Amino acid sequence: MANGPLTGQHALVCGGTQGIGRAVAHELALGGATVTLLARDPNALNEVRSSLPAPAGQLHQVLACDMADTAALGAAVAGLVHEGPIDILINNTGGPSPGPAHEAETSAFLAAFTQHLIGFQTIVRAVVPGMKAKKHGRIINVISTSVKQPLPNLGVSNTIRGAVANWGKTLANELGPFGITVNNVLPGATSTDRLKAIIQAKAAKTGSTEEEVRTEMLAEIPLRRFAEPAEIAAAVAFLTGPSAAYINGINLPVDGGRTACL
Repeated sequence: MANGPLTGQHALVCGGTQGIGRAVAHELALGGATVTLLARDPNALNEVRSSLPAPAGQLHQVLACDMADTAALGAAVAGLVHEGPIDILINNTGGPSPGPAHEAETSAFLAAFTQHLIGFQTIVRAVVPGMKAKKHGRIINVISTSVKQPLPNLGVSNTIRGAVANWGKTLANELGPFGITVNNVLPGATSTDRLKAIIQAKAAKTGSTEEEVRTEMLAEIPLRRFAEPAEIAAAVAFLTGPSAAYINGINLPVDGGRTACL
């Protein structure tokens, strides 16, 4: 099989065992990248690794650690980078529990901030020196359309995702001179376990059926359907490749047109 556009590059994909993260890992591997999957569950990691395509004979790897344990996370990624530089970093992790902001415990904000922004920053500190040395790198933060338009009943998520988006834009400005691009991909409602949990929580809170909640959500999307994880992954993969070399510091909604603002 011919080499893909990412052949010879090493991608670290966080949250790579399910949903969007798993789809991204598959897409990057299909493009020729060697993928290291990062998540908590060793069994799930190995199952996904065995399922990844390897058209150029890549030897994919796994890294079992918790994004919330930033000390262990930093040590694990430092060990990985010691073996060779990371060319592509996909920052992706599970979202906070749904609920209104004014009812959330302060501990919920702190936990989400640690898992998302501090976890991502921990990884960036480990991988950026190698990217600088190569004068090339791609950092993609998979966050949410809530950074452009806050979503109902996702108070903690809206807050933390906004912080990550601005952090990403700041990195884009700082790292651009070194040939490193940083972009944010903003998935809309996507057919994942996370979406199921949101629908279930809203149904329980409002007394509606899950089907009624689903129908209401679909009515807000011009395309009248939820995204598939592979559709988000395609956007992520594009931003990692050579065709996106001059795209830097953007928020890219992949949401079927649901976001009301430009």
